[in-house]
Amino acid sequence: FTGDAWNKLREMYELDEFEWELIEELCKVLEVLKDAILFFSRSTPNLANVIPAMDHINDHLTATAIDSSIPSPIHSAAGLAKKTLNKYYSRTDESEVYRIAMILHPQHKLQYFQNSGWQEDWISTALNILRSQYELNYKTFRDTDNAPSTTLEPDATSDVSSKT
Repeated sequence: FTGDAWNKLREMYELDEFEWELIEELCKVLEVLKDAILFFSRSTPNLANVIPAMDHINDHLTATAIDSSIPSPIHSAAGLAKKTLNKYYSRTDESEVYRIAMILHPQHKLQYFQNSGWQEDWISTALNILRSQYELNYKTFRDTDNAPSTTLEPDATSDVSSKT
């Protein structure tokens, strides 16, 4: 239909070389989202995987938004995608479960937040949430006659494994 010269649709809608280059750049930017979708579709996702995935996507979009070699329409698209990501990322602050899951995950613990450059007051708040939930929901379940004290000490949630 667009190949017919008489309707002039080809002239109006055919992509030029610059538009094809934009599409190729956009595909590179969107690759990280495709990877995330495939990752979460293949396995059973858990809360402790969500934050690192969002951080990875955020880092990718940030790098794209400041890369001067990328055309400005792609900068704009990356900026809008980052804004949308941050909208949902901020929602994780509304749920204590994300923080607790990250701290209790053997691979992450508090070290993840420290390595990611999170503010110390946010890390302290997350640890306090974990402690208060433990005190409120689990401390009363321990057998006080037969079990040693199980209070959460700051080093109990630190990453003790050495990572290379």
